[in-house]
Order: sequence, then C-alpha cells, then structure tokens
Amino acid sequence: MRLLHTADWHIGRTLEGRDRLFEHEQFFDELQEIVEKEKVDAILMAGDVFDSVNPPAKAEELFYESVARLTDHGKRPIMVIAGNHDHPDRLQAARSLVKNQGVHILGYPTEQAVQIRPNGSDQLLNIAALPYPSESRLKDRFTENADELEIREAYDERIQFIFSELTKDFSPNDVNVAMSHIFVAGGSASESERPIEVGGAYTVRATNLPADVQYTALGHLHRPQNIKRAPTLARYSGSPLAFSFSEAGYAKSVTLVDVEPGKEPVTEDIYLSSGRPLVRWKAKNGVSEVFKWMEEKRDHNAWIELEVYMEDTPTMEDIHHIKKNYPGIVTIRPIFPDTQEMDHEEEKKHVPIDEMFNRFYQRQTGGATPDEELVQLFLELVNENGGDQS
Repeated sequence: MRLLHTADWHIGRTLEGRDRLFEHEQFFDELQEIVEKEKVDAILMAGDVFDSVNPPAKAEELFYESVARLTDHGKRPIMVIAGNHDHPDRLQAARSLVKNQGVHILGYPTEQAVQIRPNGSDQLLNIAALPYPSESRLKDRFTENADELEIREAYDERIQFIFSELTKDFSPNDVNVAMSHIFVAGGSASESERPIEVGGAYTVRATNLPADVQYTALGHLHRPQNIKRAPTLARYSGSPLAFSFSEAGYAKSVTLVDVEPGKEPVTEDIYLSSGRPLVRWKAKNGVSEVFKWMEEKRDHNAWIELEVYMEDTPTMEDIHHIKKNYPGIVTIRPIFPDTQEMDHEEEKKHVPIDEMFNRFYQRQTGGATPDEELVQLFLELVNENGGDQS
C-alpha cells in the first residue's frame, strides 16, 4: 500500500500582509500530479489545514474543492485531522457530506481508530488518528498538577494511553499507522509554528509514540524530519510552503510511504516546486547594492527579507523605486552605524525605528531634520506598521 503523508497546509496564511492563496492553489495542483503519478492509495493529512480557527471563505472553498479532487471521487481516501490552528467543529462540520467522497475528517481526540479500505485494495488500513490534543479538546486539566515536570508526566501518560486504546485491536495482517498533531521532544522547530507547549510541558516523549504501528505521521513542525528514539518510524512531513524567513533555504516536500502488513515501511521525499521561495538579502554596501540586485532580477520570484546597511540617506525616489519595482521585498531592516547615543545593544532594541532614522538623517546632513513625508515613506518601506506577525 502506498500512502502520502502531508501536513501544515495553513491555508489562508499571509506573509507580512501578502496574500498567498495563489501559492496554495499551485501546491494543490502539484499534489494532484504527485498522487496520480505515484499511484497513491491513500493520503494522510496530519493537521493545520487552515491558519486560523476562522479562515477566509476562499480558504475553505479551496480546501473542500482540493480534497474532493485529490480523492478522485472517493477512489483515493484522505484522512484529515485538526491541528492547533484549526477549529475542530468548523473543520469537521461537512464530514457527513464529504465522507462519501472518501474524505475522513476528525476534529477531536477519540479512542476509536479509523478503518479505511482504499479502492481496489484487498488490504485494510488502520489509522490511530489523534487530532491536536489540548487540555480543552481532551476535556482534561493537566495544569492542576504542581509543577512543569508533573504536568508533562500526566500529559505524556494520557497521550500514551490514548494511542494504546486506538491501536489495541490492530491486526498484524493489516497496514497499521498512527497520526497526530503534537510536538515530539527533540524535533527541530522554526519561527513559523505557533507554540503548543508551555515551557516544554506539552511535548511528548518519542519513546511514548505507539510501538504497534508501522509508521507515525506527524504534523506541527514545518521542517521535514524523522524522530529519533521513536519505537517505529515516526516523521514530520513539514509544511508545503515556507511561512517564515527562518525557513529560508529549506526544501519543501511531501512523504511517500510504501508499507505492507507486518513489514517496515520505505519512505521517499517528493520535493515540491510550487510556492515562492523565501530568501534573505544582506546589502552591506547600502541601497546601491539593492538596486544592482534589482537590475539583475535577483530572486525575482521570491519573497525577500532585506537587511540593508545604511551608509547614505535614502531619497524619496529611492524608496518609491524599491516599492514599485520589487514588490517581492516584504520587509526591510535598516542597519545604522553605531553612535554615542546608542552604544549599548540593549538600548538599541528600545529605540523606535523612526527615531533611529531621524538620528541617522541628522548625522548624515549635519543636523537637518527629515520632512514628515520622507519619514512616512521610510516607515512604509520597512513595514513598521503592517504585516502579519502570527
């Protein structure tokens, strides 16, 4: 049986206010090509379908249209669980309608496994599916324990118990997998995941993942990675798009899992080409170096975080030129030379960007004060007042 493991779609997410729905549309087109070319039998989507509990209508429309297309009218089932960004009720509201299309959606943790028989297959797929298990969704209170260690132990025990209940009737004659949206201790995070643990209390030990399955499909961490010390192969597939500049340079992929009853699975990363890459520019020679890169059309299809060393005062024409001709530059962080007023690093952190610009301008011009229009244009350029920081 061939499975495809994906997670952390975050449909509806923006980048500093930039809409990325078109990139998600590209991803679903590419995913459709992959499942058809690779003859995938079933799809595992391990949580965070949407980026918020109240996603835009266009995001929901794209989700339901895309999963219906991926299933090929029910021939290729897909199992979807809620992540910490998803609203469980809202996500599974239409599950009675889409189940006939091979779409299985689970919003809340249960102790009942899901059984699927892919179209044309004589093998049964058992799925120990555990959606994001927060206190409220588990209907439990771990914070009543005295300290972080006790909270972690209680949480770990509960997760381990749920998995044992989910897998207790699994047969070695079937294909058995687990899936969840959790933070397993030892996983490598990036800046784009919203924390789901409190001081490490809500992490899960790798050794407490289920041992009586052949593969555990995980969601939450956006970098593809296997989990060490898990009883059997456990993996985060990662997100299909880069959602923060901490992910610059990381290849995005989905995971193919070939598995037969009673045997160890064989996995393969299928790298994705859809979506705009996120890159970082460091212009140590000032604005002139930025203009040179723009003329070369460097990273023209990318989202760009620019760090520019300000040796010369930018003109209004410079600012307009950057904003108009390179919309892919979404944030600009100016690096000003040190002054006696800002000797200490701690002080710099608390100086407003407009005040830093005023001081820099006065130093460059011998004491002149920049007019309000130039200051406002500069603030727009560095996105001081805009953007999605979640």
